[in-house]
Amino acid sequence: MVTSLLALAGLSMFSGPVVPVLFVLGLFFIAAAGVIGVLPLLRLRRVDATIAEAFRSDGAIVFTTDSDGRILWTNERADAEPHLCKGVSVDATLATLYADTQRSLQRLLARAGSEVRTAERVILPSGPAQLSVREIASRRYLWRIGDSAGAGVAEADLGVRFDAEGRIGWMSAALQDAIGTVPATIDALLCDPPLRPNAFQQVRMGEVRLPCFVAIEQMNADEKLARIVPTDASEPSGHFDRLPVPILQLEKDGAVKLANRMARELLTIGKGETVFLSDLVEGLGRPVADWLTDAFEGRALNPEVVRASRSVDDLYVQITLDYAGSEDDGQMMAVLHDATELKTLEAQFVQSQKMQAIGQLAGGVAHDFNNLLTAISGHCDLLLLRHEPGDQDFADLEQINQNASRAASLVGQLLAFSRKQNLRPEPIDLRDILSDLTHLLNRLVGERIRLSFENDPALQMVRADRRQLEQVIMNLVVNARDVMPDGGPIRIRTEQLVLEEALKRNRVQVPPGSYVLVQVIDKGKGIPPDKFDKIFEPFFTTKKTGEGTGLGLSTAYGIVKQTGGYIFADSVLGEGATFSLYFPSFGDAGPIAPAQSIAASKKEVVEQREGVVLLVEDEAPVRAFAARALRMQGYTVFEAEHAEAALEILSDPDLFVDVFVTDVIMPGKDGPAWVREALVERPDTKVIFVSGYAEESFSGNQARIPNSVFLPKPFSLVDLTKTVRAQLES
Repeated sequence: MVTSLLALAGLSMFSGPVVPVLFVLGLFFIAAAGVIGVLPLLRLRRVDATIAEAFRSDGAIVFTTDSDGRILWTNERADAEPHLCKGVSVDATLATLYADTQRSLQRLLARAGSEVRTAERVILPSGPAQLSVREIASRRYLWRIGDSAGAGVAEADLGVRFDAEGRIGWMSAALQDAIGTVPATIDALLCDPPLRPNAFQQVRMGEVRLPCFVAIEQMNADEKLARIVPTDASEPSGHFDRLPVPILQLEKDGAVKLANRMARELLTIGKGETVFLSDLVEGLGRPVADWLTDAFEGRALNPEVVRASRSVDDLYVQITLDYAGSEDDGQMMAVLHDATELKTLEAQFVQSQKMQAIGQLAGGVAHDFNNLLTAISGHCDLLLLRHEPGDQDFADLEQINQNASRAASLVGQLLAFSRKQNLRPEPIDLRDILSDLTHLLNRLVGERIRLSFENDPALQMVRADRRQLEQVIMNLVVNARDVMPDGGPIRIRTEQLVLEEALKRNRVQVPPGSYVLVQVIDKGKGIPPDKFDKIFEPFFTTKKTGEGTGLGLSTAYGIVKQTGGYIFADSVLGEGATFSLYFPSFGDAGPIAPAQSIAASKKEVVEQREGVVLLVEDEAPVRAFAARALRMQGYTVFEAEHAEAALEILSDPDLFVDVFVTDVIMPGKDGPAWVREALVERPDTKVIFVSGYAEESFSGNQARIPNSVFLPKPFSLVDLTKTVRAQLES
């Protein structure tokens, strides 16, 4: 408008034919500005007229306000309220009707523009009501105060709303007519209080006690809605069918007399179909017919979990039975609940208990088992010292030694998994691991599987825990075997890979650098797309119950990630799967070195040395092997079978001991206990703890003992002598 007036004022500055043109333009701008200003007003007038027409005769109090909260229009019912006047502020007006106005209005106005129903329950002098507000235009709000607090329940339904203390705030007209009054609390409505959510209870209907199902819904943070359905309802399309809980009405012979909509959808029941409960579900522990018989005779009304027979997927349903009326009516109501997730969690819990039991069992037998392996491998080492590689028995002794080492590795893997033992990374050539695993893997996969290896000759080293890396390879190969029941090829290939740019896979980014790639490739049925994102989750398995733990891939994933590597899966349904492992390179591997045998270290072992060792071991075969090995090295060895004998030997003040070599777990005093006692008089003595348990089981005790190291069982002759020498030279 200002621009147009300035244009007209500027006409005096011009003359000639230009003046008419500028005059017309000025008039156009004035008209346009007027139209722009009038259009919103016209729009608001149309909104006001529409509201007035729609709500003039509404039985509730209805009025509109502007954006400043001033009342603009009131309907006939609002005109009867002396405090509701045009031009008055809405907060001042409502403050005369109910308390806590300010906070209530703030909550309502904050949500007035949303699509969600915005309402608050208020207590007016005339009784409970519902206050709602809606933004109907940019500068208009529609307010309504009425008795619609039972939103979601028709007046013809039997419904009641109540607060956290059970006080009734609204009751449908049909329920009021049936009861004849409006009780103050929900418990006063019941013959058998207190209220039990989603259960069958006796409701006072005038002078009659009527058995009903009471379904509870949470309406908001403060209020709940109870839907009351008499159990003698015979028409599925009525109140019974609209219940938000799956319910069946059962005859004594197990026939389904009535099923509401949610029950029909859950159990796949056709509308009007005549069916028995035993046709719909199957018991997990006992037949459904036996359970129903016990329930009707009053012997068992506890909830029962069953499996839905008609469901394509595994669907478990928890069924709670209750009498529809009196116990003599011969009918029961069954409330259903989808318990599939509960059964899944239960199965996972049982599986975790199994794994915990395995861990406890492993820890219990590991000590004795590792003692046996120490004696076997140790005496085998002693025999190898007396045989040359060309001797007739040398190859057999080497086989015994290698298989004892493999058995020790299996025990170590079990202990590491069950006790979450820390990884012990070291530089490793993956070609060595695959070479050592060839025999074991061929036995694992069976005769129908063709296992092949492809190694990159330029492969570099990786830094990882050897035993855990072997476990990863075995897990992947076993999984590949299981998806090819009729046999087929499994390829294991390695490749030296350099990533010039970051590799993005799924939500993971592999940074640029040099990597060793290991792939396990099968030609099985592949991984379904709906299960692909879950394959690394603990306890997830596609195998039948008892055939798999669901921990193989999750264990492999954890080990690879802890090693600093990455693991990915690729699959085409029906064509197989490829698991790719990326490990950061750790320098050149060089040529594959042959496994070092005891014979190769013979010169080092028999080299004479000096020192005094106190050997404390309760297992006689282990003690005999260790004593012989140390004496061959040139050490003076004192033997004791338990802690008390060791302390008796040390009671001689003239005896000097360089190193204590002691078992940790022994009858009487354990290793750390007697060592702490002995170090009081001999504080500079070095200590070597040996044990068949995981190091973490006593790492706290070891940390408090100075100059101590740990040597796990089973240990070889070379391991023992090197550890003693290192302690003496430290």
